[in-house]
Amino acid sequence: MAEHPAYPVGLRLTGRRVVVLGGGQVAQRRLPALIAAGADIHLVSPEATPSVEAMADAGEITWMKRPYAEGDLADAWYALIATSDLEANRRASAEAETHRVWCVRSDDADAATAWTPATGTSEGVTVAVLTTSARGRDPRHTAAIRDAVVEGLRDGTLVAPHHRTRTPGVALVGGGPGDPDLITVRGRRLLAEADVVIADRLGPRDLLAELPPHVEVIDAAKIPYGRFMAQEAINNALIEHAKQGKSVVRLKGGDPYVFGRGMEELQALAEAGIPCTVVPGISSSISVPGAAGIPVTHRGVAHEFTVVSGHVAPDDERSLVDWPSLAKLTGTLVILMGVDKIGRIAETLVAHGKSPDTPVALVQEGTTAAQRRVDATLATVAETVRTEDVKPPAVIVIGDVVTVGPSATA
Repeated sequence: MAEHPAYPVGLRLTGRRVVVLGGGQVAQRRLPALIAAGADIHLVSPEATPSVEAMADAGEITWMKRPYAEGDLADAWYALIATSDLEANRRASAEAETHRVWCVRSDDADAATAWTPATGTSEGVTVAVLTTSARGRDPRHTAAIRDAVVEGLRDGTLVAPHHRTRTPGVALVGGGPGDPDLITVRGRRLLAEADVVIADRLGPRDLLAELPPHVEVIDAAKIPYGRFMAQEAINNALIEHAKQGKSVVRLKGGDPYVFGRGMEELQALAEAGIPCTVVPGISSSISVPGAAGIPVTHRGVAHEFTVVSGHVAPDDERSLVDWPSLAKLTGTLVILMGVDKIGRIAETLVAHGKSPDTPVALVQEGTTAAQRRVDATLATVAETVRTEDVKPPAVIVIGDVVTVGPSATA
C-alpha cells in the first residue's frame, strides 16, 4: 500500500507548552524558531551546548538539568526528541503517542508523528518545504528548494510584477562597497519592486543590469571634478517621481549615512511629505580593508578605528576634522575620498607627531573584480599614489593593522 504524504500545517505555539529532550546541536538549531513562535519551552537534558545554555540563562527557555523521565510530556502540545539515548527516545516517543502530543524524532523520522520542514522567511511569508515521505529523504535537497523559493520571493522573480508588494515613496538603499552580492537582502528586494532607480556612480552597477526593461534608471552622475547633478536636483527628482505614485529607490554606494548625504535627502523628502525607508548598507570603510586582508581592529594592535572624509584638505578652512588629535591616536585611521589629498594629509599627520614610517594601504575598487592594493608609508604615500597611478574610488588605511595580514599588493 502506498505511503501517505505528510499533512502540512502551521502550529500556533504562543504560550503553549513545548518539551525539548536533549540540549545538543539539534536543539540548538531548532530552539530559536520555537522561541520566536512564543512557545513555553521546557528543555530536559543533563547537558547543553553553550548556545542553548545561553538561551536558558536569558530566560528564553526553562532548563531541567536531568535525563528524560516518564511524565515529562504531560500537558505538552509539541515535543522535539533529540537525545543521544535511543532507548530514552523510544520511551518518550511512546509517551507522546499516548498523550497525543505531536512529536519530532531527530534519530528516527519513521517513528515520528511530525516532521520539521526546511523553513525560511521573506517579508512576512514563511516558506516550509517537506519531502513526501520519510524514506529517501534528502535534507540538502529540501533545503536547496527552500532557499530557491525564498530567494525568488526576495528578489521578485517568483512574483508577477503587477502582484508585487509595492513600497510607497522612496527607499534610500545602501548598495554596499561595490560587489553586487554585498547588498542587503532587503535592498535587493526593494530594487526588484522599483519603478525608478536613481543611482550613484559608486553604487553596485551590476545590479542595475538585472532590472526589468520598464524600470527607469537615472544616473545621479555625482562624479568628482566632472559632470555633476546638484543635490537639490537629486532631491527634486526623488520627490517628483514619488508624487507620481512610483516606487523609487535611491541606490547609494556603501551606507546612506556614511558620507552619502542620505540625511539631506531624507530631510527633503520629509519636508515634501514623502514617506521614506532607509536601508543600511555595508560601509566601504570596513568592508574594503577586510576584502584586502586588512582588519581595522586587531587584538594587541588596534583597539579603535576612526573613519574620516578626505575630500577636504587639512589646511582648507572648510575642514571639520581635528587632524592634530587624529595624529595622536594609536588606532587605525580609515580615509574615504582622500586619494588626491593624501599627500597633504600625510604631511599634516607627521607634523603633529605621527611616525613617517606608519604603514599605509590604498585599496582601489575594493570588493570588485578590479580591486588592487598598494602599500606605502606616510613618508612615501604621496609619491606612491603618483607612480602607481592610484585612482578613486579608493579606501586608505593608516596604521599598524596594515601589516597584520598577508599583503595583497597587485
